[in-house]
Amino acid sequence: MVNNSTPVVLVDGSSYLFRAYHALPPLANAAGMQTGAIKGVVSMLRKLIEAYPSSPVVVVFDAKGPTFRNEMYDQYKANRPPMPEELRAQIAPIHETVRAMGLPLLCIAGVEADDVIGTLAEQATQQGRDCVISTGDKDMAQLVSAHVSLINTMNNEYLDVAGVGKKYGFGPERMIDYLALMGDKVDNIPGVPGVGEKTALALIQGLGGLDDIYGRLDEIAGLTFRGAKNMAAKLAEHRESAYMSYQLATIKLDVALDLGVQEYQTEAADKDALLALFEQFQFRSWIRDLTDGASPTASPTASARPEPVSAVLPELVVPSACDYRVVEHLDELAAIIASAEQTRQLAYLPVLAKGHYRDPVWIGLALATEPGRAWYLPFSAEDQPALPAAEVLAQLAPLWSAHAIVKTGFDIKADHHWFHTLGWTPARLAKDVQLMAFVYDSTLKRDKSLSNHFANLSIDNLAICYLQQAPQTIEYFLGSAGKRQLAASAVKADVIGPWWAERCDLLLRLGARFEQGLASRNLTRVYDQIERPLSSALALIERNGVVLDIDFINDLSVQFKARLATIEQQAHNIAGTTFNVDSPKQLAEILFEKMGLPVLVKTANGAPSTNEEVLSDLAEDYELPRLILQSRHLRKLVGTYTDPLPILAQADARANYRLHTTYNQTGAQTGRLSSNDPNLQNIPVRTDEGRSIRKAFIAPLNYQIVAADYSQIELRIMTHLSQDANLIAAFQEGKDIHRATAADVMGVPESEVTTEQRRSAKAINFGLIYGMSAFGLAKQLGISRTEAKAYVDAYFERYPGVRRYMDETRAEAAETGYVETVFGRRLYLPGLQSSNQMVRKGAERTAINAPMQGTAADIIKMAMVDVGNWLAASRLRAKMIMQVHDELVFEVHQDDQAALIAGVRFRMQHCANLDVPLIVDIDSGPSWESAH
Repeated sequence: MVNNSTPVVLVDGSSYLFRAYHALPPLANAAGMQTGAIKGVVSMLRKLIEAYPSSPVVVVFDAKGPTFRNEMYDQYKANRPPMPEELRAQIAPIHETVRAMGLPLLCIAGVEADDVIGTLAEQATQQGRDCVISTGDKDMAQLVSAHVSLINTMNNEYLDVAGVGKKYGFGPERMIDYLALMGDKVDNIPGVPGVGEKTALALIQGLGGLDDIYGRLDEIAGLTFRGAKNMAAKLAEHRESAYMSYQLATIKLDVALDLGVQEYQTEAADKDALLALFEQFQFRSWIRDLTDGASPTASPTASARPEPVSAVLPELVVPSACDYRVVEHLDELAAIIASAEQTRQLAYLPVLAKGHYRDPVWIGLALATEPGRAWYLPFSAEDQPALPAAEVLAQLAPLWSAHAIVKTGFDIKADHHWFHTLGWTPARLAKDVQLMAFVYDSTLKRDKSLSNHFANLSIDNLAICYLQQAPQTIEYFLGSAGKRQLAASAVKADVIGPWWAERCDLLLRLGARFEQGLASRNLTRVYDQIERPLSSALALIERNGVVLDIDFINDLSVQFKARLATIEQQAHNIAGTTFNVDSPKQLAEILFEKMGLPVLVKTANGAPSTNEEVLSDLAEDYELPRLILQSRHLRKLVGTYTDPLPILAQADARANYRLHTTYNQTGAQTGRLSSNDPNLQNIPVRTDEGRSIRKAFIAPLNYQIVAADYSQIELRIMTHLSQDANLIAAFQEGKDIHRATAADVMGVPESEVTTEQRRSAKAINFGLIYGMSAFGLAKQLGISRTEAKAYVDAYFERYPGVRRYMDETRAEAAETGYVETVFGRRLYLPGLQSSNQMVRKGAERTAINAPMQGTAADIIKMAMVDVGNWLAASRLRAKMIMQVHDELVFEVHQDDQAALIAGVRFRMQHCANLDVPLIVDIDSGPSWESAH
């Protein structure tokens, strides 16, 4: 019998199974057997046993077949896709491995794993014994009590009663009510239509549980959440659905079991059986653990119980003394390895020569294992002996593959490329300081002591802003940034080495700081579930690249240059003299002095402006401004795309020339991705010339390009946020939203809406998202300001939820200083407090738009991760090759095209739970342009 003073640990094996399958890259042994899910589940179990070395650990999986919930509601889980065969094949080996580890394993027919866990937790509670449930499923929060807590081994999140209250905004006793109100699309629990996370939370916080809410329907209109006035009627209409959903979401606590919780205990592992399994799976590091005499389920030192996520930010800890060393001999590596294994943490900074990520050239490597202790390993040093990079990296590789060691890096997306060249598959890349800082506050400004060459999220700026330390910068050693700056290898290792070690030490401390900072702002989910997994997905897309038709793009460049020459000659003929069409000063002289065109706007210096907006206005009446705009457009395409693209392309193994762009996860404050070399996001799509460039992005022989684009995603997000009943109904009924808006605003039947009226309605829909005024709308549509104002007024009268959303968002942002996406990403808006009216108004427009843009960015990122995991586990001859705005682009063998389209559509449309459906438009063709 086990000791009742230790908590019993109950593992949601089914949660482990799916999370391992989707979180880890595909692994297979030499025989082709898929082993990724096996390794993921066993890794999480080993980590859990390390944390609770004296506790019995019981692992519970779902049994095959229907459960009592299917009898209650025949559509329960009906929408779930069938389990991938690659995952199904790993279930039996996982069960066998769990048993070989000496862990009790339960699969009870007719109920779910949740019910078995709930029953065991209830038994433990009745015995006055603590119980820890390891799961990633929020449904389990209903079980949390004074004796029952949850732990998520993927992100070390620990939830007790207080933790549940802080995370969800209510106690464990209200989790079932919460699930009953908003339902669950994954399990097909219907809930109440139109009730999402925020509405459910507002109802619970305002009135109480389901019984309280239905007993006080007349009080709902007085609550402050969006849609409150219409919510009582909606709840009354769907009362039966709500209570059925309550039953479906309730975890059973009385499952008939052969043994009581007190009778389950962890047995000694069957090392022979484990060794045979690990050899079959080819888990080499665990084979070494077994053959070296280490425990198969725990490392020599057990970690302490994780701190609750509600822990406050730690005080700044500055080591009393710092030990920064430059490694000169290979035998010094043993001390680094031992320190990392003891502290279970490793910060690292690769020092690479400037060049493309596909061909990393090593200069050195900095490592830190605890605050104040770090090393620099020189691989290329000026006039000094250097360590053999290959041999050093080979000795250090096990540190990166060790699950017990938490890694801290900076821009881990970039690191994935050198991991790839080394053949590494690192574990526990938990802390990317650059990404953590971005999620914590994407609006951070650069300290004035740093030059413009330092990014806002550079280690230098982060150290100044968050650690109150201002160390020497790279410019101290190499000179100011620019062509004359020395190469990093040009400075002796004993001079620059301690500085690299110090930077790595700062990185380690920043990682700890941001880990607690993200938790304090409830941003851990955004980092752990969106940004961190995205980095590896983006790295793979970068490596995949897209095939470029070199001949086509070269011909296009020749055509554009010929047209430029023609346009320039036409401009000279109209002007009656030659001039530099790219010179604003000469152009202003021609337009406003020689030709006498009206001056519409002046620059800050009082000179007539020739910016694009001015030329666009003048082009409506005059030929020369129109030609200048054409010239600027073509010159930009030539300089940005048609000339550089062939130079950027690199030959692959099949003699195709591929472009390998670089994606920036931290470039836009709202979370949008950007890219450079080349910039894929800015290729024009509204002109024939811009679209022709997309024709150069092609599929290789026997392959097709598939483009999948979210349809009107920001309008759908606005509808979800505003909870406007009329907009929700229009989207749920599958209406053409612009046609429906035109009918509502202009007072005509939908069948009679003209093309021009639909265009105007489209301008209104999208204009309001970006804070367009009646004046701006009048200008865009070419109508009077009075008519435009009438349109806007009619729009808000028909869709009052949108007006309410805008007003409430402005007020909330002014109070809190930030806005949030649907998934909790924050954007701070210091401009809201500005005394400058233009700055303040701009911040207010951003406050309205940022939640939509940010949510759209979050959704496409989650889709990329989900689709990427699926593709990696599938056998499709397909890869993701580009992400542009709300679009994902793939390269697929023509025989696998149908399967890819079906899988991508399903995952993109179901990666987020909004109150309106997400729709994805997908097409294919031999080029990117033809796939639209």
